[in-house]
Amino acid sequence: MIAPISFLAGDLGGTKTLLAIYSWDGQQLNQKHQRRYESAEWSSFEPMLRDFLGDLPTGMQKPQQGCIAVAGQVRAGDVQITNLSWQLNEKKLCEEAGLKQLELINDFGVLIYGLPHLKPEQQVVLQADQLDNREHGPLAIVGAGTGLGMAHGIQTQAGLLACSSEGGHCEFAPRNQKEWQLRQWLKNDLNLQRLSLERIVSGTGLGHVVHWRLQQDDAQGHPLCELAEAWRQSPDNIPDLPALASQAADAGDPLIQEAEQLWLSAYGSAAGDFALQTLCTGGLWIGGGTAAKQIKGLRSNTFLEALHNKGRFRPFLEQLPVMALIDPEAGLFSAACRARMLADPGSGTLA
Repeated sequence: MIAPISFLAGDLGGTKTLLAIYSWDGQQLNQKHQRRYESAEWSSFEPMLRDFLGDLPTGMQKPQQGCIAVAGQVRAGDVQITNLSWQLNEKKLCEEAGLKQLELINDFGVLIYGLPHLKPEQQVVLQADQLDNREHGPLAIVGAGTGLGMAHGIQTQAGLLACSSEGGHCEFAPRNQKEWQLRQWLKNDLNLQRLSLERIVSGTGLGHVVHWRLQQDDAQGHPLCELAEAWRQSPDNIPDLPALASQAADAGDPLIQEAEQLWLSAYGSAAGDFALQTLCTGGLWIGGGTAAKQIKGLRSNTFLEALHNKGRFRPFLEQLPVMALIDPEAGLFSAACRARMLADPGSGTLA
């Protein structure tokens, strides 16, 4: 019997870092070992990695390939981690860990490598597939979290290729009077010359939308007014206004429901725009930290109609397979998928 091949996978962020060993048994990837580290408690990533690899369970095979998803932009194997002073280099880390291959990849872009291999419990279907030629088409994912992540993947002879994007920093384009009023107010409130899409279409953006709505005359005395102002003034955005707003909307608060509907419509429109830019016949995924919390909203006519409402391309968007990525460890799983692809490039094909 051939022993399973093992891989190192990591998801490195400014707050926490997850490191894990996955094995491939010939049919699927299985997580065998995982540890969580508080990133700020370590001076750099190298000693953390040494600690993890030096303390594997007895008998566990040491990996030869690895992939670390990182919160930052990777350029020629180098990355400066967002919200940390760490600077990482692929070659040095590979030598440090004693690996044959190691790749650093943006923590949103890495999701592309996991999408073709997701299990049903890792995703929720928002719109059923009605296309005839999905199998080899491009894949795309857009996700509202702290910011707005975007990435797409294309199939090449060498396997699936992930293409990162900074599309969340494109200009926000209002589609109606309310969005125009929100844009003007938010530019003034944040003292900005231009307003990027992610200022509204993100988890933080939901907070901005709610804060704006609570400034209207009919919102005076609303229970969330003081909390919204405290959130706006806090560098760490405490209390968690987006979460409190979602709870209020679920409880039937009409004013907060109005704000949430505006946010969902802007999100759906942004997702539809990205689907057109990528022509992702292989599927569009909605990810990010808000996905699992907003399943009802993502399934709503408000979100889907805004996604569809693209003129002559409405029929294409109405047939597109759309899923929500709900696995909180999707980044770690996707890094393992990429590590396996490094060991066996053929594993990255969609056939």
